[in-house]
Amino acid sequence: MDLSQAQFKIWFLSIRPKTLPAAAGPVLIGTALAYGDRPIHIGIFLATILAALLIQIGTNLSNDYFDYVKGVDTKERTGPVRATQAGLVSPAAMMWASVGIFGLAAVLGLYLISRGGWPIMVIGILSILSGILYTAGPLPLGYVGLGELFVLLFFGPVAVGGTYYLQTHLINPIVIIAGLAPGLISTAILAVNNLRDRRTDKAAGKKTLAVRMGRRFGVFEYIICVVMASFIPVVVCWIAKGHYGCLISLLAFPVAWKSIYAVYLKGDDALSCNQVLGDTGKFLILFSVLFSAGWML
Repeated sequence: MDLSQAQFKIWFLSIRPKTLPAAAGPVLIGTALAYGDRPIHIGIFLATILAALLIQIGTNLSNDYFDYVKGVDTKERTGPVRATQAGLVSPAAMMWASVGIFGLAAVLGLYLISRGGWPIMVIGILSILSGILYTAGPLPLGYVGLGELFVLLFFGPVAVGGTYYLQTHLINPIVIIAGLAPGLISTAILAVNNLRDRRTDKAAGKKTLAVRMGRRFGVFEYIICVVMASFIPVVVCWIAKGHYGCLISLLAFPVAWKSIYAVYLKGDDALSCNQVLGDTGKFLILFSVLFSAGWML
């Protein structure tokens, strides 16, 4: 492997590709929900999903930098390699990479603001700020047990509702409820991540819910989030009194069942948690695709 290939691999792993379904899934669902109310604008859809992916990538790079600076990422951590902590990327390079990615997201945001107005501007600014403040500042969201709340809202109702609003300029309570599904699955991804890192986070003073409440809480937090998300389509169909096609998203649940069993059986085992992280990301994208396709039938 030559130097350029090695560098590409380092940066590719740094963006944490397993987390990207958390950004794409809500946009798919929000666009599908808009399909029945307004003609879909493909340009807005593409700009929205790209901006969401860039914000997620920027957040991941920012977290890599700040977790290193704050001494949370050490040689003892059991998760995937963090480039800054491992010395593969300099702290300055990681910081400027995150700034550049957030900058690209902001440029796309200008176009989206021109289509959606001030509500989209507020959502965009809060999304970027929250991504940075997740690990930055004197009271980072992820360090004080607020990470799950941030993820539930911004990867759920905010992302789905914002996408829907961009396409329709409407606010619909059913959309907000539907947005809870990807939000809960993304929260489950964070829950298993924090469960895996519980011991090293505790040693570093990072007080996630898994640290505050313990291993058993982390296990059941994951299970409850996944199970609740799986039943959101039933609630949505009941309220909407139609669109029963979205119930095909329940076919994704067997994928999640394997992960539920693994978390229940092995808890915070590092290898198991790493596998569950990837599988839960697959569950999120499969659920999002099935829900979206079913809604548009």
